[in-house]
Amino acid sequence: MVSWFRRKKPDAPASLPETQRPATSSDTSNDVAAAVDVSPSAVPATVIEPAPIAPLQADPPADASQAAPAAAGKVGWRERLRKSSAALGLSGLFSRHPRLDDDLLDELETALLTADVGVPATTALIEDLRKRMKAREFGDAQALLAALRADLIALLAPVAKPLQIDPRIKPFVLLTVGVNGVGKTTTIGKLARRFKDEGHSLMLAAGDTFRAAAVAQLQAWGDRNGVQVVAQGQNADAASVAFDALQAAKARGTEVLIADTAGRLHTQQGLMAELGKIKRVLQKVDASAPHEVLLVIDGTTGQNALSQLRQFHAAVNITGLVVTKLDGTAKGGVVFALAREFGIPIRFAGIGERPEDLRVFDAEAFVDALLPESLGQ
Repeated sequence: MVSWFRRKKPDAPASLPETQRPATSSDTSNDVAAAVDVSPSAVPATVIEPAPIAPLQADPPADASQAAPAAAGKVGWRERLRKSSAALGLSGLFSRHPRLDDDLLDELETALLTADVGVPATTALIEDLRKRMKAREFGDAQALLAALRADLIALLAPVAKPLQIDPRIKPFVLLTVGVNGVGKTTTIGKLARRFKDEGHSLMLAAGDTFRAAAVAQLQAWGDRNGVQVVAQGQNADAASVAFDALQAAKARGTEVLIADTAGRLHTQQGLMAELGKIKRVLQKVDASAPHEVLLVIDGTTGQNALSQLRQFHAAVNITGLVVTKLDGTAKGGVVFALAREFGIPIRFAGIGERPEDLRVFDAEAFVDALLPESLGQ
């Protein structure tokens, strides 16, 4: 692995965490002129071989059943999501109320709300089921369970759209964004593994320049996957890193460039404006870049994920979602709320620690993992 470095005077003291960093005028206005000299001579191609970096270790699994990668297909989804709040609530509900009556629908409504499906989506689902039950469409609770499954899949099917890398675009630029702690850098590492396995040449841009370990973490993922990383070190200007990376990727004929960014709360207007700046700087090199803007969302976030998507979408036009941490105790129902309100494609779902556990989102597999296979389960 090789890294491209161009040292730059820090814009803010390294001791300041990102959430406390004051916005500056360059955060919101001066774009490339204030942050990056776009002339060719301003980007020296200094290539050095970094010292070996020990691969990052994944967090220890919560129990022995999670020690191995999830199995392929729908079985893997059910194994990983069976302990989620949504799965436990829905399976327990049908075990307690196997009879088809109003009490079953009332408890189903409570279970969906508790799982963070949200009021609008839950109300629409329950009203439809109640109307059909009164019309005697269901012979028993098993028929209602089948109808619920079909309705939930229909809600997610329009957003279950895999990411397509356009081979006519080189490099195809993915910009990843999200709030602090959602797993952006880890997601990038897993995506790098996936794209490398698919035969794509790629490069990573270490744009999270304010978290002390972020650059080293991305370099470790690059080293693990044999992928080049462009970095400038902590506190460098993120737009400058993105600019350098895109120029380097174009010069080398790289097929895919994945750019990391620092985590930021969606309520921090100065930092949100900085994302717009990064996008504009990329467009100085390629007017169509970025070609995909992925918002990484923590599956345990709940309804706050809607506010996150709303603010990030306004800042940089989100084109795809990655929902992480769906394994364990995540509620997971927010996926339905996101699909109903925004209709933005859900590209990937994280159902485990291993790189292969970042799955292409599958509406049927996800719904089947949350619902019991039969009333007795």
